[in-house]
Amino acid sequence: MRNRTYLKMALSILYHSKLRSWLTIIGIVIGIGAVVTIISLSNGLSANMESRLSDMDLTLITITPGYTKASSTMGPPHMDGGTTSSDAELTKKDIRAIKLVDNIDYISGQISGRESVYYMGESATLSITGVDPQVWQYMATYDLESGRLLDPTDKYVAVIGYKVAKEMYNDPISLNRIITINGKSVRVVGVLASGEDDNAIFMPIDAAVELIEDAEPDVFDSIVVKADDVDNVKTVKEKVETKLMISRNVMNEADRDFSVSDSLSMAETVTEMLSSMSLFLGAIAAVSLVVGSVGIANTMFTSVLEKTKEIGTMKAIGATNVDIMMIFLFNSALVGFVGGVIGIILSFILTYLMGKLMNISNITVAPYLVILGISIAVVIGVISGVVPAYNASRMRPVDALRYE
Repeated sequence: MRNRTYLKMALSILYHSKLRSWLTIIGIVIGIGAVVTIISLSNGLSANMESRLSDMDLTLITITPGYTKASSTMGPPHMDGGTTSSDAELTKKDIRAIKLVDNIDYISGQISGRESVYYMGESATLSITGVDPQVWQYMATYDLESGRLLDPTDKYVAVIGYKVAKEMYNDPISLNRIITINGKSVRVVGVLASGEDDNAIFMPIDAAVELIEDAEPDVFDSIVVKADDVDNVKTVKEKVETKLMISRNVMNEADRDFSVSDSLSMAETVTEMLSSMSLFLGAIAAVSLVVGSVGIANTMFTSVLEKTKEIGTMKAIGATNVDIMMIFLFNSALVGFVGGVIGIILSFILTYLMGKLMNISNITVAPYLVILGISIAVVIGVISGVVPAYNASRMRPVDALRYE
């Protein structure tokens, strides 16, 4: 027999056992659809994360008052549930100590607070961050929608986030417009691009000290350090910790009153968590493929029993063991192929919907996943059908014809 004949007879078997075959195909559809969708989502999220990381400055190291074990690796205390000592402060003394560390390009003390900001008779409580204008423009990685960043000669001026400028007030805030903070007029010199700290307001730290309640001169809410190279970040972080412990007379970890975090470690942690999550979800989805393969094997065994007399007839008129085996292998491969194709279609739909739900535009099913998904489905079908097909090919014509 030729392959065309094998395929024709396999299609006949599939057609005459429609309900059982389609129930089996559904298992493959779910498995392939789930696996391909999860891989596509993982690839899309990874690409999105890489894009964000490429926009981040991975050479930045941040020192904050207060210390917990978790905050030393994952971020400032207020981000991970740690607590800050009420008497812990960062001052110019700490900046002088950090300046003794090698491989540092810039150091900047920052303060922050929330204040009422008035514009055109409207008020909104917004986050205000005071930065050192002499170095902030070299440390900031923000894109601008319009205007400029802060200059060393600036004082009562501000760079505002996109939503503050466009959405927070009924009238949009354009360049050189005046906003009022605690009775002081502040001129807007720059608007950040959308997605770049949309709700923030950045000001020179000297002016921010006067406008933010409870702010004190030469006392900082955080100190940001920029290492000269990403390869030196971990070394610089360790040296900064050592210098500050000496400067602040901290003798052991239990007495430590500051935290040091770096954007590189945080980025690595997020990437590892994303990879682990994708692997875990992929493993769960793969279970449905195992269930589908069992379904194919069960369907094939049943088909062999139902077609026993036909097998005997084909053998009696000259069909060989190889012919019988190939017919049933083609049948099982066909079940896998149909399940794979429909599973890929399902994955396109699920990927599109998940992309919309997660608001990520670059999530698509890659061409290689289409080929891989269908190939896996066919291979599973063939492997699941090997034993039933082999059993069918080994039947003796006399026994098969007598089968009731």
